[in-house]
Amino acid sequence: MKSSDNVTNDGGPNRGENACDRLVASLSADLCAVPRHAAARRILTGLALGMAMTIALLMLGLGIRRDLGDAMQSSHFWMKTLYAAALGALALIATLRLARPDCGPQRKLWLIALPLGLLGAFAVLEMTRTPASQWLAMWLGHSWKVCAAMVLALALPILTGLLWALKRLAPTRLRLAGGTAGLAAGAWAACLYCLHCPETSALFVLTWYSLGIALSAALGALLGPRVLRW
Repeated sequence: MKSSDNVTNDGGPNRGENACDRLVASLSADLCAVPRHAAARRILTGLALGMAMTIALLMLGLGIRRDLGDAMQSSHFWMKTLYAAALGALALIATLRLARPDCGPQRKLWLIALPLGLLGAFAVLEMTRTPASQWLAMWLGHSWKVCAAMVLALALPILTGLLWALKRLAPTRLRLAGGTAGLAAGAWAACLYCLHCPETSALFVLTWYSLGIALSAALGALLGPRVLRW
């Protein structure tokens, strides 16, 4: 009992508790309320900045197709545009969820496959209505050698903007967060690339647009653990 009393009187345990209290107080002294939807606004800001740069690169480097007005009256133009936009929106939602440390299991990530599946069904339908002798031309189009590379190049500014936004948030699954950011960047870049690309085949879009988007997602997953580390 005396030994215990001596320890208490010396303030050993109390001194440790006081130090912890002071540390907690100092860490919480400057805390302020986080505005509602702050994470969403930051992600959208990163997306907007990246897309603005991509649009500038597209207009200065590739240009907008001259027959855009006529092309926009075609269902094929909206087929590839809506495919890329839907994929980009779903990937962006997943990125926003992963921007939080308490993101939990990502059971709804499979929804990202829906636009791919719908476009695949559209491509199969397209092939059934086209003679087999024309399938190769429909698949390769006129720009298969550069399409994926162009989508990836246009995705780089958007990926940079999204990674910048994520870096200022609190993701914990860094590779997955980087991968969904890359997927979103590639999809929105592909959506903008539609303003230049004259290809109309669903099979072409399913292959070469998707390849460029996948390369962007892979790059994001590679950069995520390096760029987003706390």
